[in-house]
Amino acid sequence: MSRIVLAMSGGVDSSVAAALLCQEGHEVIGVFMRHGEESPVAAACQTENSKPPQSDSRLPILPAGHKQGCCSAADAEDARRVSDRLEIPFYALNLQQEFSEIVEYFIDEYTLGRTPNPCVMCNNWIKFGKLFDYADSVGAEYVATGHYARLSSTASGRVNLFRGNDSHKDQSYVLFGISRDLLPRMMLPVGEFTKTEIRSRAREMGILVAEKKDSQEICFVSSGKHDQFIRKNRSDRDTAGEVVTTQGDVVGTHAGIEGFTIGQRKGLGIAFGEPRYVVRIDAKTRRVVLGTKAELARRTLSASQTNWLVNPPDQPIRCEVQIRYNSVSVPATVSVPEDRKLHVEFDDPCYGVAPGQAVVCYDGPRVLGGGWIDG
Repeated sequence: MSRIVLAMSGGVDSSVAAALLCQEGHEVIGVFMRHGEESPVAAACQTENSKPPQSDSRLPILPAGHKQGCCSAADAEDARRVSDRLEIPFYALNLQQEFSEIVEYFIDEYTLGRTPNPCVMCNNWIKFGKLFDYADSVGAEYVATGHYARLSSTASGRVNLFRGNDSHKDQSYVLFGISRDLLPRMMLPVGEFTKTEIRSRAREMGILVAEKKDSQEICFVSSGKHDQFIRKNRSDRDTAGEVVTTQGDVVGTHAGIEGFTIGQRKGLGIAFGEPRYVVRIDAKTRRVVLGTKAELARRTLSASQTNWLVNPPDQPIRCEVQIRYNSVSVPATVSVPEDRKLHVEFDDPCYGVAPGQAVVCYDGPRVLGGGWIDG
C-alpha cells in the first residue's frame, strides 16, 4: 500500500476520502492548508497522538494550538477530529505567502475588468503544487483530494482526467490546469460516487461532518461580498465610473467595476423595458457597458496560458467546451494555431463569455485541456 498526503478541508468529501483510503490500507497523512487570514478561534493543527512521518517536512508545520487564522478555524477543528477518529496523523501547513499571491491575483483581475477563478489557481499553485512539494518531503507517492472528478489509465499507462460521476457536483473544470505529468500521482477517491452516496457513507462510518453544508464562498472572502473585499484591499485605487449602453448613452453610475462580470443581469440598479446584461467592462475608462441578450452573444473566443492533459490538437477538432464552473458544456470546434492560443468557434451563440474565466475542452467526460479566456 502507498503513503498518501490528503488535503483535508474539514468537509464531508475530504473526510470520506480519508476514510476510503484508510479502508484500502493506505498510509494517509491528513493536511489542512492555512491561508493566514485572521480568525477568532484557534484550530488544533496536530493531533496529540500523531507523530511526524519519516522524512519530515521542509515546509512549516504549525504546532498544536497555534493561533494563526485559516480558511476557517472551525473547518480545521473538524478535519482534526476526523483525523483523530481515523487515527491518522494530521498537520496544518502555513501557506500564507502562497495564498496571498492568489488574493493578489484575484484583486488584480477584477480591477482589470476581468473575472478571476481563484479555485482553479488554488488547485494549480497549492493543492497540486505546494502539496506535492510536501508529499515529496515526507516520501509520499500520491496526493489526494475530495474533488468530484475521476482518473483512469489507458492500456499504455497514460492517465486521463474525467468528469465525476455526479453531474451536479462535477469539479473536473477546476482541475484542468494541473500538470499532465502529475496525473499519475493524483488520487480522487470520491469521484466515483454521488454526493448523496458520500453523505450516506459518512453516516455509516460515524463521521461527524456527514451533514455539514458545502462551502459556497471564496475561502478568503468571509463576507461573501467580493467587491467590498477588493475595495478594502485597494482603497487607493478608484474603479468607480459610468454605466452606459452599447450606443454610448450614460444611464447611471457604479461604485467599482469589480462589482460586475460579463453576462450579469441582476443587481445592475437600472430599470429598462427589457432585460439588459453586462456585455463589456472597460477598465481604462471604468465604464460598464449594458446591452441586450443578442448583444451578449458570442460565436468565438480565444484563450491563452493553455494547459493540455492530452496531446494538443494539431488540427481543428470537435469537442464540447465549458466557459464557467457552473455552466453547461456546449459543442464547438477548437483549434490551436501557431500562436499557441486556444481558439473556439461555437456551434450556436454562447452567452456570458467572460475574460479571466477558464474555458475547458471535453471529449465526452474526458478533460482535454483548456486556457484562460482573453476575449
